[in-house]
Amino acid sequence: MGKRLLSLTVNGRQHDVAAADHTLLLDVLRGPLGLTGTKQGCDGGECGACTVLVDGQPRLACITLAAQVEGRAIETIEALRGAGGRMSALQQAFHDKLGTQCGYCTPGMVMAAEALLRRERDPSEAQIREALSGNLCRCTGYVKIIESVQAAAQANAEVADAGPPQVGSPPSGGGRRAAAIRGHM
Repeated sequence: MGKRLLSLTVNGRQHDVAAADHTLLLDVLRGPLGLTGTKQGCDGGECGACTVLVDGQPRLACITLAAQVEGRAIETIEALRGAGGRMSALQQAFHDKLGTQCGYCTPGMVMAAEALLRRERDPSEAQIREALSGNLCRCTGYVKIIESVQAAAQANAEVADAGPPQVGSPPSGGGRRAAAIRGHM
């Protein structure tokens, strides 16, 4: 089977990648683009470790064809790095609140939570559970993960409420599986 040239926008940068029509987005991200933060877990869309954002919406890269997202904005966990390589507020909250254990599911959890926090400034616990319901973690009971998202929402609200810095002031630092997970979170 032949390959064709795909033009993908990943983390704000344009990439031209030669790929067969059946090539998965996960394989393009981890292979030619070298973005290994997106994890390969179940290969069947059940664990959420490969969650990325496509036009701001969570998408499972292990069941998404690369050709399907041509011309759309793709964001991976690498896109969330702050200035100087610092962690984003959400990543920092996961660190501070111990929302990670082995860390394998963390990039997918963070990306699903990022999508939620972009559309909902102060999500309820139920909204957080729903947003993360497609992401499995075999190490935790989800309590610390939920607390991490709540802490990030609070931190984001505090920054937004503070408004822009004053001149001269210093800068301030799906499916059955998902339903089953919601019941256990």
